[in-house]
Parts: sequence; structure tokens; C-alpha cells
Amino acid sequence: MLEVKNVSKVYEGKVTYRALSNIDLEIEKGDFVAIMGPSGSGKTTLLNMVATIDEPTTGEVLIEAKNPHTLNQNDLAKFRRRELGFVFQEFNLLHTLTVEENMVLPLTLDGKRVKEMKQRANAIAEKLGIAEIMSKRTHEISGGQAQRAAIARAMIHQPKLLLADEPTGNLDSKASKDVMSMLETLNKKEETTMMLVTHDPQAASYADRVVFIRDGKFYSEIHRGESRQTFFQSIIDTLSLMGGDDSDFSSIRD
Repeated sequence: MLEVKNVSKVYEGKVTYRALSNIDLEIEKGDFVAIMGPSGSGKTTLLNMVATIDEPTTGEVLIEAKNPHTLNQNDLAKFRRRELGFVFQEFNLLHTLTVEENMVLPLTLDGKRVKEMKQRANAIAEKLGIAEIMSKRTHEISGGQAQRAAIARAMIHQPKLLLADEPTGNLDSKASKDVMSMLETLNKKEETTMMLVTHDPQAASYADRVVFIRDGKFYSEIHRGESRQTFFQSIIDTLSLMGGDDSDFSSIRD
């Protein structure tokens, strides 16, 4: 589904900065993979290259065996809109629109018919438990509801790959767990392939595996077994071995 092959990223400037070095990563269809590492480790750079927002200096990123970085701007915009879904820490909802209008935005851009948009919006709102807030504006809903609405918008066009950048960063502990449980359910029931970048060990413990990056290089990888609690502890143990500032990782939650 996703192949990152020997990817490096160097930013030129007064001081040349190497953000990533020779990263290899494979994500199969239906996988749920979390990327973790201290601030400045290169995890967001990696996400941006998979998201086609940034380009590798060397190596290549393949999504379903195609390299989107070779597309022209027009085709790349379509590819992003149709094949990828994005969820961010800041929700990125438009305040002038209702929850439903925010959700159907990707379909509006693709010129879908109103009837189809309504059907898709209602179906996904039921799945995500936000049917009762569809007519509300963003200032009338909680952070957890806003993030659910953002996930609904990301999922409404049935993307092949969902990319989430610190999706629980602005949420309290309960809302974080609700949002991560929902992502886990979408992954299992809809077989949506997911890549999550997070500082939060609790959020990462919902994934099938966690890939750790340090100083722009692959550090290690761990897989979840039957127990999420055991996996959570393994994540914390790996983070403590990696070192890094305490503020790099969110406080450990029950």
C-alpha cells in the first residue's frame, strides 16, 4: 500500500539540515501504524512526504506502487483529495460552516451531487456518533466532537490512506481515548489504512505497530499483541530508552 524507500530529506540554507536519513517503511493495506520520536526526530517530515506536501531529497515514496511526487500540480491536488485523508491537531474546520458542510467539503470540490453528499454524510455521521451535531457550527461543539467531525471529513471520500498528525494533541484524556477508539474501529471495520504521528504513548497504543525515529533515522519497531496495556508499557519503555526531553512526550495517562 505504502512504501517509503531509502528516503532522505536535506533542507538547504545557511546551515544544511538533514531531517531524515535513509528511511525505509512499508505499510500494508489495512495496517494501523504509529510513528513516534522526540521533537526534531523527523517524524512530521516523514508524514509530510507521504502526504505529498514535501518531497524527498533522495529515495522515493510509493502509494499503491505509484510515485505521486512525479504528478503535475493539478493531478497531485486531485490525488491528495481523492486518495488521502488528513486529520490534524488543530481540527482545521471552517468556522463559517456547519459540521455537515465541513464534512462534505471534499465531495463539493469533486462536484458530487447534493443527494449523494447527504447520504454519505449521514452514513458516516451515524458511524462516528455525531449525527445530532450535523447542523451545529464549530463554536457550538466540544473539542472531541470537532475532532470526530474532522475525521468524518477525512473519511467521507473513502481514502486509501488516512494520515493523522497529533490528532489528540488538543484533547483531554477522555476525548483522546474516544477519538483513538473510533480510529481503531474505522481501521478494523472499514479496513482503512492509517499512519499516525504522535507524542502520546496512549494514542500510539491503539495502533498495530509503532515505528520509532530518532535523529532522522530508524530507531526500532514494536508490534502490538493481545493486550493493549502491555503494548502501552512497551512503548513507554522504548521511549525511555531513546531518551529525549520529558516535554517531548505527553504525560502518561491511565
